[in-house]
Amino acid sequence: MRPITFTCRETLTQTPDEIASHILDVTQWPDFKGYGPLPGIKSAEVEVFTPEIIGTRFRVTNTDGSKHIEEIVEWQLPHRLQLHMHDFSALLSFFATRIEETWEFEAVGIETKLSRSFRMLPRIIVAWPLLWLISILLKKAIARHLRQLRGQ
Repeated sequence: MRPITFTCRETLTQTPDEIASHILDVTQWPDFKGYGPLPGIKSAEVEVFTPEIIGTRFRVTNTDGSKHIEEIVEWQLPHRLQLHMHDFSALLSFFATRIEETWEFEAVGIETKLSRSFRMLPRIIVAWPLLWLISILLKKAIARHLRQLRGQ
């Protein structure tokens, strides 16, 4: 089944290491505010921490009470990292098996071009239209979050 994909881009003044440090600092996760009916993040906690970073897992609680796991599956700084979101609670678990998020960094002078790409994997074919609608909201939420990172 065809995944739903999109990418958001922003140019930031931080280095890739500084940008990626936001992922490891769970106190920063509530800065993700969601968009419209798409919830933001209320809290995140480290469920498993690995010294090599790959395999580190975060338990996330959203502002609507839903939960999911985010796991770091690739950590190749200063170029790229990837997380997988899975184990969604109730409603989303019926529609999606996993969401893959890839961060790609490109140094340009003293700035960093950041691309955040998403692949949403539907569980069943009839879930595709709902996930497509969610992807529109998620894309707007990610673009807003990138603008927040630019301002830091």
